[in-house]
Amino acid sequence: MAKTRELRLPALQVKQGPKRMLYVFSVDGKLVHRFSTISRVRRDEEGELRGYQRPEVLSHIDEIKRFIEGPSPMIPNAVVLAFNSSVHFDPAGSEFHPEGYSRPGTLRIPFEEDMLDEDKPAFVVDGQQRLAAVRDSSLDSFPLSVVAFITDDVSEQTDQFILVNSTKPLAKGLVYELLPNTESRLPSSLLKKRFPSQLLNILNAKRHSPFRGLIQTPTNPSGIIKDNSILRMLENSLNEGVLYRFRSDDGAGGAIDPMVTILCAYWGAVSDVFPEAWAKPPKKSRLMHGAGILSMGLLMDTIADRYRNRIHLKRELFAQDLTPLKEVCRWTDGFWDLGPGQKLKWNEIENTPSDIKQLSAYLLDKYKELVWDANHPSERRARGG
Repeated sequence: MAKTRELRLPALQVKQGPKRMLYVFSVDGKLVHRFSTISRVRRDEEGELRGYQRPEVLSHIDEIKRFIEGPSPMIPNAVVLAFNSSVHFDPAGSEFHPEGYSRPGTLRIPFEEDMLDEDKPAFVVDGQQRLAAVRDSSLDSFPLSVVAFITDDVSEQTDQFILVNSTKPLAKGLVYELLPNTESRLPSSLLKKRFPSQLLNILNAKRHSPFRGLIQTPTNPSGIIKDNSILRMLENSLNEGVLYRFRSDDGAGGAIDPMVTILCAYWGAVSDVFPEAWAKPPKKSRLMHGAGILSMGLLMDTIADRYRNRIHLKRELFAQDLTPLKEVCRWTDGFWDLGPGQKLKWNEIENTPSDIKQLSAYLLDKYKELVWDANHPSERRARGG
């Protein structure tokens, strides 16, 4: 028979209301799985719902694992545990502190080595991904903050799980706006957005930027262009367009000044060539719509590729190449003639992958036909012109 051991941890008992007690303490994250388990959500043989926790998200765990194995990890948010009544708190004194709601003491957690999950005295209410990352990490130990309560009632555990996880997440726009001010290692999904977000903020604030004040962000709610549209345009160019030339080897940064110079030159030319469609709400101009921004962003990369041997790409040069497209663009009225049976009213272009792909292909084809091939003797000969 396995010998029962007892883990003794210094803790703070916090009184919330006349009958509710919380316990705040820290513990090596490597130890938590020895006395706690996950109440995995499932259906039993009778079809009844059991448990409440979601499956582990391996990609998320891997992100946290890499973070805590880094040079200066910190996880400030506490894991939440629900203990059963086998866990006890011994106060260091009989009285609560003068403020009336907390007192120090020792939390006693009984456990056995290799005990079955259903016999463990704690369930993880919140923090399973963090605990899994610590468990799988190469570190010898990593202390975590824990907030716990004691109950034998599974429905109460489920209530707390729902409450903890139903908090509304931060708006993505606010996260993106805050990203440029961060320096620490972030999850890869956010890390990829940090540099484009920095460029976006510059474009929205720079005195001579054509986008000055036009990009909608939490601190600039009157902007008319969705921040996510600009971010996607920048990401496309950083990945395989003209901005890629100035990107750092790791893709996390790059030469900002030449990037901003090219962006201002190109989009300044767009505003010059399509003045009737520039700086209008998307309902009145599809150029300011996500589909317009993304498709014109791809055109920027194509024009820059045509002049890839030039050191400086001027606004006038971009305007020269964009001008022939005026006759085939329908940003504010008329019909897009996208091919046989593919006529769309100007405002029927939607911000969907299929519409963006169709509009981009149309603009690139027209650019090749009206500008690139029309001015390239070898291309004209190849086309029999």
